[in-house]
Amino acid sequence: MAVAELSSSLKTELNFSSNSLFHSNRFFADHRRCSFRPFHRSRTSRVTCSINQVEAAPVAAKTEDPKSKSECYGVFCLTYDLKAEEETTSWKKLINISVSGAAGMISNHLLFKLASGEVFGPDQPIALKLLGSERSFQALEGVAMELEDSLFPLLREVVISIDPYEVFQDAEWALLIGAKPRGPGMERAALLDINGQIFAEQGKALNAVASPNVKVIIVGNPCNTNALICLKNAPKIPAKNFHALTRLDENRAKCQLALKAGVFYDQVSNMTIWGNHSTTQVPDFLNAKINGLPVKEVIKDHRWLEEEFTEKVQKRGGVLIEKWGRSSAASTAVSIVDAIRSLITPTPEGDWFSSGVYTTGNPYGIANDIVFSMPCRSKGDGDYELVNDVIFDDYLRKRIAKTEAELLAEKRCVAHLTGEGIAVCDLPGDTMLPGEM
Repeated sequence: MAVAELSSSLKTELNFSSNSLFHSNRFFADHRRCSFRPFHRSRTSRVTCSINQVEAAPVAAKTEDPKSKSECYGVFCLTYDLKAEEETTSWKKLINISVSGAAGMISNHLLFKLASGEVFGPDQPIALKLLGSERSFQALEGVAMELEDSLFPLLREVVISIDPYEVFQDAEWALLIGAKPRGPGMERAALLDINGQIFAEQGKALNAVASPNVKVIIVGNPCNTNALICLKNAPKIPAKNFHALTRLDENRAKCQLALKAGVFYDQVSNMTIWGNHSTTQVPDFLNAKINGLPVKEVIKDHRWLEEEFTEKVQKRGGVLIEKWGRSSAASTAVSIVDAIRSLITPTPEGDWFSSGVYTTGNPYGIANDIVFSMPCRSKGDGDYELVNDVIFDDYLRKRIAKTEAELLAEKRCVAHLTGEGIAVCDLPGDTMLPGEM
């Protein structure tokens, strides 16, 4: 059984040593080089390859309809075929991962983690489908070139395009990173509308061509409402499959608790971020634990917990920008990896993780039909369930109500993008996190 196969016409058997990059004594590769020809970059532009015959012994060629051939980038156009059954039983079936904003700084860190096997495992071949824009297309070609030069044995295909309908074809994971940043003087309502249009289009594309059970992680901000817009435009995909990334907020909260308690961060568990990825977010120290004990039993400074802790988590991105002059691209990429791993590996007994998910049917009394960060557990099958064994006090409920009200206001502001009527923007205030400016 082959791991996966890219269509081609000429195959020449090559023999490799036992320490080959493909971990196999033998594999089939196309005995050709790939070159590139200029093309017009329309909305549906994608990289294609023209094949030049290598000087070698004559080989009978077959005529192949180019329309039937899957287009790809560079060296990834070459055919491979791990043909022998005994050599392929340890490999899993190839999975398709689509990434928008693929020429950006976050993706520059994330793509190489995906291709190396760090995320899905050392026996999981992947195909990367990368979405860019007209403006970023040349940079996207550079990204593909770097992926070529890195010689990742698990990376079997790279496609780059500016058309989401091409990039999302058969996607099993869609990581939606690309979004317009908030410019000087831009109102939050304007950003919701501009980015909402992007995610409405991407939702329609996912609905049309992605795998019916695709898992979607929305990173582009404002990510909670962008996730709502995306899922509303993708009715064929279960709403439960859409996640707004709040994992970086969770990681930052764990870091601050560890620093205050004087422990290493792996001793902090059961950390929840409730609500919106904004300054109304609620890092939950009531349910969090340090060395298995409630945080409030370990950190006796309850004033610090109630006043400084949340502010430190919220402002961490802004402080980083002041120090370094750029946003937190690397740690965001790490948090995306963490979010995926939390869905594909079983949650440790008694622990949970945070993700912005669809609220309908939630056990906490939070309003239905919004995307709200809540505590989740997974069996490692890509799915999750909401945690029931959480406690609330008046402080926590008051904070949750504030972030809930903000998300309901954002929902009304994008009603024209979710098919729910005329938009009415009555946002309670400017709660954009510093790193999103």
